[in-house]
Amino acid sequence: MNNASRQIGTWLSVGSPVIAELAARTGFDWVLLDLEHGCESEAAIPNQLRALRGSHTAGIVRVGAPHPDLIARVLDWGAGGVMVPHVNSAAEAEAIVRAARYAPRGHRGYSRTVRAYDYGLHPPGEFTPLLLAQIESVEGVRHAGEIAAVDGIDVLFVGPADLQFDLKNNPAPDVGDYAQCLAGVLSAAKAAGKAAGLLIRDPDDLRRHLDLGFTYIAVDSDLSILRKAYQHILATPAQ
Repeated sequence: MNNASRQIGTWLSVGSPVIAELAARTGFDWVLLDLEHGCESEAAIPNQLRALRGSHTAGIVRVGAPHPDLIARVLDWGAGGVMVPHVNSAAEAEAIVRAARYAPRGHRGYSRTVRAYDYGLHPPGEFTPLLLAQIESVEGVRHAGEIAAVDGIDVLFVGPADLQFDLKNNPAPDVGDYAQCLAGVLSAAKAAGKAAGLLIRDPDDLRRHLDLGFTYIAVDSDLSILRKAYQHILATPAQ
């Protein structure tokens, strides 16, 4: 499953460095540290990233909005990449890239003494952060090809809950139903030579989505896994 073209991760919403460390020790290729809907503030991110140190697990931070200062800050803290929600146009994708990259490609502030460079102990290398643009709306699907074509965007990552919610409230014959939207995003990513990603809730769905062409997949979240386990305990008759 750790094929270089297949990156299997999981969502971390609780904000615990213990859970982040456990996920890394288990062997996930990446974990998503969630600042959009997660339980903690950005102050919880550095210790979660520290918990990943020494592992082969990449820490990807989902910012709540495409604010350049927050994108730069989580990268300074050592995030391996940034996921940005609700990307609907090439212009928005371009702004994300510029916020995450140094000149001449972008305008990210430069410092040698941040955690990403061991507080000045090691000079900055050639590291380029992974950038994931979330496609979560009818508008995003319509412009998926243009977003994928932006130099610096690495992954088109479908947000299934938001996309299905938008389709329910804003039916759009030109993009079709949810399955057709997934196909459209996959096609746009493939045409641009980019990866396509998705969050799934059931591990049994992993093989099917890999076979469809998604290669950057997150399987369930810490909060959901705990909730289902607790419910299972209480639903089990006492012996």
